[in-house]
Amino acid sequence: MNENDIRAALAPFNLGKMLDGLHVGDGLVQVTLAIKREDAAALEPLRRDVEAALAAMPGVKNASVVFTAHKEPPPPPPPVAPVLPGVKSVVAVASGKGGVGKSTVAVNLAVALAQSGLSVGLLDADIYGPSLPRMLGLARKPEVRDGKMIPLEAWGVKCMSIGFLVDGDTAMVWRGPMATGALTQMLGQVEWGALDVLVVDMPPGTGDIQLTLAQKARLAGAVVVSTPQDIALIDARRGVKMFAQVNVPVLGIVENMSYFSCPHCGGRTDVFGHGGAAAEAARINVPFLGEVPLLLEIRETGDAGTPVCASAPQGVAAAAFRAVAAAVAGALAPARRAPPRIVID
Repeated sequence: MNENDIRAALAPFNLGKMLDGLHVGDGLVQVTLAIKREDAAALEPLRRDVEAALAAMPGVKNASVVFTAHKEPPPPPPPVAPVLPGVKSVVAVASGKGGVGKSTVAVNLAVALAQSGLSVGLLDADIYGPSLPRMLGLARKPEVRDGKMIPLEAWGVKCMSIGFLVDGDTAMVWRGPMATGALTQMLGQVEWGALDVLVVDMPPGTGDIQLTLAQKARLAGAVVVSTPQDIALIDARRGVKMFAQVNVPVLGIVENMSYFSCPHCGGRTDVFGHGGAAAEAARINVPFLGEVPLLLEIRETGDAGTPVCASAPQGVAAAAFRAVAAAVAGALAPARRAPPRIVID
């Protein structure tokens, strides 16, 4: 008496997929039938008949048939609607430390991308220190329509910042969950519409806001801003590694305040050193997106709420930002390209 003999004896009962297990050895036979829990009582006569048939076989000392009720697998979760359904590419502008001009780069990058013909949005994710209201010359509160905030617009860019919602001198004394909740609202409860690129001005560091953005928005890539100074490059390196850990490609590094050009004599001074960001980019194998000089007009136009790319488009500073924007747009081109449209007649 072997397993084949037992299976032959079970064939007349047409157990099919109910046969969940079979053990044969030393004259002992155990059969396991998988059933629904609610069918146990109705199938009890079948269980007794199978057991009796097996017990009557030559060589079988003991036969038992047991029921097992497997839980039905839970239904798949409903598909989650994308947070930014109309946005083709989300780009984070980040830095490992503060004071390197990250917001200046983010604002002028957004304006330069818009000047190139793209539909662009700009989100201020620096909840504790929002800069966009001042740098864009925007002081009013956004309208709310159908439960969603309508972004303000300046220089061809749709803009949203926590600074639009609170008084300018309000200190955001919030713990991490409140700050990340505010970011989530500005992502999902703002009517961004159709955008080619949403530029996100990140807070410095590698904390809650960075992780939340990586989880909530499908980032096309990150731009890391640094000065040429060694201490800034150390923190920029940490920023690059953080994005690698959350599987966000780094589009490249921008060297801000790369050099100072004297407005009187035209002489060049490398205040923070020079070429450090380019060397670091080569060392860690990420693109170098360009260098932006330390110029008085960048500071003046930023304080006045008129980004240099918009107020002085023919100047050296605007040309530097346009070069960075062109490099970013080139890196994003495959992501923005629409998939082929398939038509079946």
